[in-house]
Amino acid sequence: MTSRTLLIGQSGGATAVINASLAGAIEAGLATGQFDTILGMRNGFAGLLDEQLVDLTNLSRDQLALLQRTPGSALGTSRLKATDHQLDEAIEILRRRNVQGVVLIGGNDSADTARKLDDRSGGEIPAVLAPKTVDNDLVETDFCPGFPSAARFLANLVRDATWDSLSAPQLYPVKLIEVPGRDAGWLPLSGALGFIDHDIDMHPLVFLPESPPASVESMVAAIVHRIETLGFVVAIVPETLRDAGGQHLGGDEPEYVDPFGHPYFASAGEGLARRLRAATGIRARVERPGSATRMSISLASPIDQSLAYLSGRAAADRVAQGEGGVMAGIARSDDFPPGFTTRYVELGEVANRVRSLPRAYFDDRKLAPTEAFAAYALPLLGPDPFPPYARFDPGT
Repeated sequence: MTSRTLLIGQSGGATAVINASLAGAIEAGLATGQFDTILGMRNGFAGLLDEQLVDLTNLSRDQLALLQRTPGSALGTSRLKATDHQLDEAIEILRRRNVQGVVLIGGNDSADTARKLDDRSGGEIPAVLAPKTVDNDLVETDFCPGFPSAARFLANLVRDATWDSLSAPQLYPVKLIEVPGRDAGWLPLSGALGFIDHDIDMHPLVFLPESPPASVESMVAAIVHRIETLGFVVAIVPETLRDAGGQHLGGDEPEYVDPFGHPYFASAGEGLARRLRAATGIRARVERPGSATRMSISLASPIDQSLAYLSGRAAADRVAQGEGGVMAGIARSDDFPPGFTTRYVELGEVANRVRSLPRAYFDDRKLAPTEAFAAYALPLLGPDPFPPYARFDPGT
């Protein structure tokens, strides 16, 4: 008898909880009784085309539990934009391997790939997306697994960086923290969440893609004003930030363009630091937490881990029913505190669309998050995300 196979792949940037989705998909795939074999793609869609597949069927309970708590893509990942020929080649491989369902764990580009696979097989091989991206820019889901953990890490990092500046403002009068975010400001704005209820006067200045600064000069003016009033400044700068005229802070020539056409520019933080030094003589320290922002498991949100796992399970459950072309997104209840569950959304409503930060979430006068953003984001971080810190008044 031919083995019925579920195939799972991971794609794009790894996160702290992407393997929780993988564990959920494996467990659900086996629990449905519809699949005899669970295979994983090595290094995403590229691994499928090379038939580099790993058997996940017989992982023990302990191995699956450990997988849920492991950051990074256990299967490996890639950023391959599949051509029509490669999609046809993939369908041939899936049929030959008797693959009867595909779960892709990824972001917007993976949503498009899952949609095309599902369409190309005529529904014969259902494909479902389990969402993942720290950018939080997928539509039709309350949040994207990976974002809450990255937000919790970044908010704590910014808080600690602020206390460092408070310790020696004469040494670090300006600290620029450059963070991921592509063209959406969800993650940069999250860096200020540690100042919602306490120490509001020290909140970082946040610059966002959705509300670009009028000019670099206006950014310099805001930084200088904060130094004059507080003695130091911590500012959050998205890596792709442009001014209102569309000029990239790090220069308009991209250093790299990925296979999906996403350009990567020189450091926006370094560009701003150069302009600040030239205009005022003030030296800025630029910090780029980089992959630690999306990979830190020590500060992972328990809400994020739980829903990433459930999203993987929901994706495999849908495939087992012979239905594809959907994303296993997240829905939020109206309760307080809110509850979360999974919901299915057609991939045609998701692929190639970007969810920008709502205008109501950002105060562009204070360069800070609003109470509406706090109400949205703080429940995602889990209970007690910020330890209390002492602070002496200057006259003490």
